[in-house]
Amino acid sequence: MSDTSKPEAPGSSSAPRTQDLKDLGFGSRVLERSQSRFLNRDGTFNVVRLGLPWWRSLNLYHTLVSCRWPTFYGLLALAYLVTNLAFALAYLACGPGALAGSTSITLPERFFDAFFFSVQTLATIGYGALSPRGLAANVLVAVEALMGLLGVALATGLSFARFARPQARIRFADKAVVAPYGEGTGFMFRLVNEQSAQLVDVDATVVFSFLDPALTGRAARKFVPLELERSRVVFFPLHWTVVHPITAQSPLAGFDAESLSRSQAEVFILLTAFDEASSQTVHARTSYRTEEIVFGARYRDIFVGSGDQATIDISRLGEVVPI
Repeated sequence: MSDTSKPEAPGSSSAPRTQDLKDLGFGSRVLERSQSRFLNRDGTFNVVRLGLPWWRSLNLYHTLVSCRWPTFYGLLALAYLVTNLAFALAYLACGPGALAGSTSITLPERFFDAFFFSVQTLATIGYGALSPRGLAANVLVAVEALMGLLGVALATGLSFARFARPQARIRFADKAVVAPYGEGTGFMFRLVNEQSAQLVDVDATVVFSFLDPALTGRAARKFVPLELERSRVVFFPLHWTVVHPITAQSPLAGFDAESLSRSQAEVFILLTAFDEASSQTVHARTSYRTEEIVFGARYRDIFVGSGDQATIDISRLGEVVPI
């Protein structure tokens, strides 16, 4: 029987997929030289860039929006303190009579008066006990009052941007497993949504990366997408065990823990979902190295109890049981 199938068009949906996943944007030659993992467990990239001045690569907005909340408020407090210290020194430089109403004599006393006057001016409080005297002091008050208004606006905007920024708080199991599946085995990992907000249309992409000496006669890194039993779920209220069946055609066929270690294998997990609360698309990613893949084990059952509602114990997410 002749083959009547048509060659796939270059612009079709599946044609660019292999090209897009060829090296995930790292660059194959770079990955061949690096011995460490390329995608950290928390989803950050294990990449260091050199040769640029620190201010060229600095993105203050991105840093303030993406840093942890304690860091964010710590930076705001530091900026607040430094600003008031700078203006306090400026008021001192205007002379002893720059602040009317001050009865301080010694330099430390005058500094504290100037510092707390700066605090009142920056926040536009104005208790009335101290007031500026002279052109220089009044100019400083005008500049500081403007900076205070702009600072409050920026801090409020950044706080709102942080609150409104959607994040996929997906927890991945600490270990992936190779366990019996169907008539053979399967590569599996488990994940759960930590938030009460619902995620829908969750898509998973899994890419297997390893050094393959057969490519060029030397160890060259190869990227192969893994076909999943189910790559998409419409609803994600509980947990999801993503399974790649290891068949004869699977890139993982013939690999064991020792051969995976020799090939410096890493499995990349890329997750995309739609967050109902924010009506925006969110992303999550992680990877599993050889030492994080357990052969001959299965996950412990995550469902607990019985009753009117389905109950899962998230603390069991990464627990594995030897087979």
